[in-house]
Amino acid sequence: MKLEQISTHIWSLKTWFLFPMRVWLVKDEEGITLVDAGMPFMARSIHRAIDQLNAGSLQRILLTHGHSDHVGSVHKLHSAYNVPIYAHEIEVPYMEGQLTYPRRRKIEKNIREGLAAALPTTENGHLQSFAGLQPYLTPGHSPGHTVYMHEKDGVLLAGDLFTSKRGRLKRPMSAFTANMKEAIESGSIITQLQPKHLEVCHGAPVLNPASQWEGYLAENMKDYK
Repeated sequence: MKLEQISTHIWSLKTWFLFPMRVWLVKDEEGITLVDAGMPFMARSIHRAIDQLNAGSLQRILLTHGHSDHVGSVHKLHSAYNVPIYAHEIEVPYMEGQLTYPRRRKIEKNIREGLAAALPTTENGHLQSFAGLQPYLTPGHSPGHTVYMHEKDGVLLAGDLFTSKRGRLKRPMSAFTANMKEAIESGSIITQLQPKHLEVCHGAPVLNPASQWEGYLAENMKDYK
């Protein structure tokens, strides 16, 4: 697996499993926050990467959503570090197997019940930030899909909100997306946040993604008019 620094506070850890897969390590004064947990075989590499950064221990795991390729190493990492794990409250019952993901035939029990907590909210109802990362709900790929914006670094960790090809925004994988129209509409978050750098799990980084929004929307919403 390849560890690459993408900004002052963020590293990408990349591997291939039929297609590219990424998780992210974010440092702050407390230590390391992991965003997404990949497949089970990635646990050892994530552990090595945390040690390699020499920036403190793992403090928490933030999940963009609960599909198996994003939570696969959660149980091993929790056993090793005993840290809190967070996902959006809408997502938790799907990944725990209490509800069936839309467009899936079977319930997926991808994470042990009670292991993940709902992302906490502030007094005004906004999702609480962690380690400089502000969460935003972006449903569509999954009911509780969430992205994390590192405002200081200008980096958006977008999970499966998009894929990418040669630096261009592409829509998420159709076979695994619950509601494609909603997922495309959720992509408008990039016009609000204006990230300098967009990271997706399955694909390469996209620079200044908001500049591509109008073209992306026109190309992908034509089937829904």
